[in-house]
Amino acid sequence: MSTILLTLLVFVAVGVAMWLISHVAEALRPAPDTPGKLRWAPDVPVDYVEVSGDRLRYLKTGTGPNLVLLHTLRTQLDLFEKVVRELAQDFTVYALDYPGHGYSDIPDSDYDADFFVAAVEGFLDGLDLKEVTLAGVSIGGSISLIIAGRGNTRVRRVVAINPYDYAKGRGMARSSPLGWMMMAASDIPVVGETVMRLRNSIILKIVLRGGVADPTSISPEFLVEMNRVGNRSGHYRAFTKLLRNAESWEDATKAYANIKVPVLLLWGDKDWAKPAEREHDRNLIPGADMETIERGGHFLPLDRPDAVIAHIREFHG
Repeated sequence: MSTILLTLLVFVAVGVAMWLISHVAEALRPAPDTPGKLRWAPDVPVDYVEVSGDRLRYLKTGTGPNLVLLHTLRTQLDLFEKVVRELAQDFTVYALDYPGHGYSDIPDSDYDADFFVAAVEGFLDGLDLKEVTLAGVSIGGSISLIIAGRGNTRVRRVVAINPYDYAKGRGMARSSPLGWMMMAASDIPVVGETVMRLRNSIILKIVLRGGVADPTSISPEFLVEMNRVGNRSGHYRAFTKLLRNAESWEDATKAYANIKVPVLLLWGDKDWAKPAEREHDRNLIPGADMETIERGGHFLPLDRPDAVIAHIREFHG
């Protein structure tokens, strides 16, 4: 038997073994119970609203103008645990889990930009929210800008925090070597799913810490929650589909030129976006303001909650 053929057989055998191991690992993961309360704010009501047949988890707290907070890819409404209470002093604050995230339903869908935009617009319609300020992080920032660009009359202002709409949607590859590996693997059928099934808390910790300037900004409790929710049935498949549709976020920026409401682009100085990519967004959006926050990474509400709160308050006036 030739060396090349032997090497090929070993490679295939290892691949099949990893595929089988990944299925066993997934089957053994304990499905988490759906929490009735928030760990960090047990007194804040948590509810569900149906959007296009899917139940979406959300919180509502505070009084004042409507402020809707939109999280990043692979996180959930708990991303805003450091800012909700302060913002609730000035706003009626809403935050939701997108479909396929947190404790919302996990439908079989493409998980592209249009899917998430429709889900958030359905959320606004379902609760009949008006005069809304959308404040989103990463894909949440992009969702906010797309909704405004498509002329949704419920939206009056947008704070787009580190919008994720550049590098063909593969900015996460800049977070860490593991982030690059996950992005690269996600494009390969079978391989992507296998890698995701082999995820663990150590890998998740490294990837998430690639999104902050200060690793201590992510609490151990937050990491535990992100790992636990990832054990929900179908969660990894939804995330894989999201990564495979990453280019849709950059494609959707064509709507930005139609935005007619005030926009604040808020960037962490350590965010994955390059200076030219940030300027590109500002040039696409008529009259947009742009600010950069020092010592801030991609998950800015965790890294610099004080600055996020201050800029939202000031921008709203």
